[in-house]
Amino acid sequence: MVLKPSMNTKGKVALTILVIALFATFFLLDGGAYLNLAYLQQVRGDVVSYVEGNAVVSSLSYFVLYVLITALSVPGALIMTLAGGAVFGLPWGFLLVSFASTLGATFAMLVSRTLLRDRVQKRFATQLVTVNRGLAEDGGFYLFSLRMVPLLPFFMVNLVMGLTRISLWQFYWVSQIGMLAGTFVFVFAGTQLVRIESLSGILSPGLIVAFSLLGLFPLFAKKSLVWLRRARSDQ
Repeated sequence: MVLKPSMNTKGKVALTILVIALFATFFLLDGGAYLNLAYLQQVRGDVVSYVEGNAVVSSLSYFVLYVLITALSVPGALIMTLAGGAVFGLPWGFLLVSFASTLGATFAMLVSRTLLRDRVQKRFATQLVTVNRGLAEDGGFYLFSLRMVPLLPFFMVNLVMGLTRISLWQFYWVSQIGMLAGTFVFVFAGTQLVRIESLSGILSPGLIVAFSLLGLFPLFAKKSLVWLRRARSDQ
């Protein structure tokens, strides 16, 4: 008797093919050539003009593209965040980036969990016992710490969390909240960075504020986490 592959196996195969196809498309189209600050500065004026006349289509296209880039864990999330501020402005850009980055991160976590977790959990079961136990007891706070203090790259947190037993919903809402401050800082920086046209632009007040926020963010995040730990211990 010939055994048919399970739906789970079929799903993994389909997901693998989809991920490979999207990766191939990204590199065949040389997507990386468009995800840099120089190109963003070059096309910003034309893009802003188009957005002004096609707000809904532009916002939806940007949102979907951001989700795809983040879900595939390809380089470009930072430039996409800066582009959000540069093209859509701070309020709307912040809103788009906040939800697109969290949704894309969740998809990336699911890809990692579907394709890699079983294999990695079996091979490194002993090493992951402590991690899984810590996440089971305090998973939300642990992930919140990683989001607030970027010790690991954004894409790496998504992939690593996919190897654990953290629930999908917990991963989503903690990431949504934990990335708010960082998202605001980088979207705001995007509204300033694209205005640099000469060396004199580097010292513009807005740009100084943006870089000050970027520099102070890690310190603010660490202080916030210390306060949260103390509050938890006092309960």
